[in-house]
Amino acid sequence: MDNRRTFIKKSGLFLAASTLPFPGILSAKPSKKLGVALVGLGYYSTNLLAPALQKTDYCELKGIVTGSPEKIPKWQKQYGIKDANVYNYENMDSIANNNDIDVVYVVLPNSLHAEYAIKAANAGKHVWCEKPMAKTAEECRSIIDACRENDVKLSIGYRMQHEANTKTIMKWAKTKSFGAIEELKANAGFYGTNISPWRLEQEMGGGAMYDMGVYSLNGARYSTGMEPVAVSATHSTKRPEMFDEVDETTIFTLEFSEGIIANCRTSFGESMNILDINCAKGSYYLEPFQAYSGVKGKASDGTVLEPFGKNQQAVQMDDDALAIINNQPVLVPGEEGLKDILIVEKIFESASKGGQRLSL
Repeated sequence: MDNRRTFIKKSGLFLAASTLPFPGILSAKPSKKLGVALVGLGYYSTNLLAPALQKTDYCELKGIVTGSPEKIPKWQKQYGIKDANVYNYENMDSIANNNDIDVVYVVLPNSLHAEYAIKAANAGKHVWCEKPMAKTAEECRSIIDACRENDVKLSIGYRMQHEANTKTIMKWAKTKSFGAIEELKANAGFYGTNISPWRLEQEMGGGAMYDMGVYSLNGARYSTGMEPVAVSATHSTKRPEMFDEVDETTIFTLEFSEGIIANCRTSFGESMNILDINCAKGSYYLEPFQAYSGVKGKASDGTVLEPFGKNQQAVQMDDDALAIINNQPVLVPGEEGLKDILIVEKIFESASKGGQRLSL
């Protein structure tokens, strides 16, 4: 409870877009990188995003927002962050007056995404929001509306859609290189014993479905290039003493048009990481499909999808930065995050009704 309370306690960049590369082409360097402020200095910011920002070409770590003052000296020393670019959750609104900051990346517990993404948008800053976008579809819409009203761009942190091998299977869905997709499996999970306390709290948006399940859900959607028309789901747990508020394991089936079935599974109690697509004339898979590195796979025709090698978070943030610099559409907009949460809400509803099939 105390940990939870500590969380609660327009770009000024003008560049000649004609001289800059299109998104995804990392050739020329801008005269000024976009300044990024990380909101929330937990594991993902500390161990992944901040290091990745050191590897980007189009953005850089310029600010932090934290409710933990003891973390500030280390971050300032390691990344050269000025006193003027350090904020807490109470004074974050004043970031509006800081020309060093172009983008605010929200990396907080799921239940706080909407509040702070909206604050960032109202401050006139572009918004990058970690997945899942929010707890509810209503919150997702409120983020989208705030960004639209403030004329700032909104990107959701679905790093896999920026990853090279993932983009290959997304292309195969369109080209039908192995015939029409018939069924697929998307499983994402790990066996956790030392899970962050907030991930075990329903109020904070914890549970396997929100945390790992969106990988399976989003994977089913991007690997078919389609939207599901129906869903059924069940929850289970082998450790009820630990998972007394949220789901430990969720099994859900997505039905698409043309008879495509996606069998999906997510868990904090099982280790799994595979996206396996069966088609009329062959098959292909990624395993692992959502790891931080080493995403690889193979197709039935012998095609091998070797690990890409580049830092996923760096690629994601550079893609999103280029969309801002060139004033072009982002790769993963807020509407994509909203689509997943609409389905997540139906998954929870189905599970509460004993696995009843629900139309989407």
